[in-house]
Amino acid sequence: MSETTTAPGPATRDLSRHDATRGPSRHDETVTFSRYDDVTAALADPALVPPPAAPGAPGVAAALGAAPGTVAWLRSAVARFCSGEPHARRRALVLADLERLDPDRLRVAAAGGFDPDTRRRVVRVLAAELGLADPDAVARDVAVVSRAYFADAPDDPAADAAVARLLPAMEDRDEETAANRIGLLVQACDATAALVEGARRHEDGIAGVLRTDPPLRTMRRLAVRATEIGGVAVPAGTPVLLDIAAAQSGAPEGVALTFGAPPRSCPGRSQAVVLAEGILYGASDPADTAEPAGDPAGESADESAGGSAGDPAGDSVGDPSEPDLGKAELAALVPDMVDHVLALAAGWTAWDGRPIVNADGRTYAPHKAVRRIADHLVDHLAELEARLVGEPTEPDHWHASGVTTPADLAPFTPADLDEARSRLTRLAGIWSRRVAALPDEWLDDSPGRGWSFRRIVHHVSGAGYYYADAVGSLSGPAGSPSGAVTGAADRAGDPAKGPGAVTGAPGARAGGPAHTTGNRTNEPMEKTG
Repeated sequence: MSETTTAPGPATRDLSRHDATRGPSRHDETVTFSRYDDVTAALADPALVPPPAAPGAPGVAAALGAAPGTVAWLRSAVARFCSGEPHARRRALVLADLERLDPDRLRVAAAGGFDPDTRRRVVRVLAAELGLADPDAVARDVAVVSRAYFADAPDDPAADAAVARLLPAMEDRDEETAANRIGLLVQACDATAALVEGARRHEDGIAGVLRTDPPLRTMRRLAVRATEIGGVAVPAGTPVLLDIAAAQSGAPEGVALTFGAPPRSCPGRSQAVVLAEGILYGASDPADTAEPAGDPAGESADESAGGSAGDPAGDSVGDPSEPDLGKAELAALVPDMVDHVLALAAGWTAWDGRPIVNADGRTYAPHKAVRRIADHLVDHLAELEARLVGEPTEPDHWHASGVTTPADLAPFTPADLDEARSRLTRLAGIWSRRVAALPDEWLDDSPGRGWSFRRIVHHVSGAGYYYADAVGSLSGPAGSPSGAVTGAADRAGDPAKGPGAVTGAPGARAGGPAHTTGNRTNEPMEKTG
């Protein structure tokens, strides 16, 4: 949602290799600045404004009245291509729309509903959250408009027709308000998609892209009167190119020039980041769809114990010969695990809404951890009951950790904690009573096909620790992960637990602004001002 230029082509991409310590350069009377101090000074200079959409036009009212419903009309009516009082007025319209967007709802909505076209996905989510009647149609038309929006002299009949359809679709009788709503969606379309695609390629995800490889690499300005930047005279009428990619290398920690700088900072920065987070760490997270390691016992977990491929609970539990605990100790394993889970979950109400990436590169959140623990307990309990009466087990159709649903990313409230406590405590009681009632000889020589009952009890217990420790204790600042409260290091290397269970303080995964358990990879999100 930036007011800057669109994602770079080959020419602007070369600018990222320029020496950020050099002075300005001139090419065909265009002055280029690439040092951080010069670029920020240029962005703050009122003499340097974005090139207007229609130089010499007799005003916005005339532009609106001349040909409403075309790309040229749209460019003349939005905040992006103006300055002074018109910019302030139109920016206020954009801010009013942005203030209607709840970041948590945006993130959850972006996480659901896969679409191979990231641009359409971004716009569809925004349109839905703005309450527009047909988000899919709006997304299709905005994608068409975006290809002509930044052209100095747009000539695209299909884009003009799309603007004409979008104008009534904004559901506001005031044309200037409707135009700036379209502008918000158009500017979010390519810019946010570029942020997502860049984060997918960058080893440090969103934070790394903003720090070292900004998706929006140049900004243009026009000198409306003579000025001076970094000791360099800029005559009136001079085009100015700001090399954001080069200047970013000199930026202080936490400053992302791709979002501009005062007084024209991108008003939708926080919304763009949460949209990107939802898309990157939501239902299409590739870290959640990796194939599991083979089972050293000789059978894949989903065949032998009902586990799901691509899920830690379906992976090998290590050495197939589990510790020879007495029945009472074995019956206490699941209740002990649930006690550990609930001790951690007491801090999950402080979760700030950002997905958490554990040491194995898998995405989790409080609701997802509870879902997986409960579903896993139910899955293997159903397996035990079926085998005890000689019936086949249910086929495995769990999505397991292979999907992060919108519900997984919902806020974890005190009421959710109460529900989790009631659900998991009851499940733990059922497991304890079922194990205690088993004949001793069936613990190791178990009826039916699959792992021994002893091994299954160890497996579900170890997996529960894994899921809970993936989220950790959120008693740190602003709901940041601070590690498990008990026993994580003590369980390191214990063959009773699954192979991916936490074995101490996990390392950070390169993957962007999601939390990594025991590590935070980004600063708190900027609020829209």
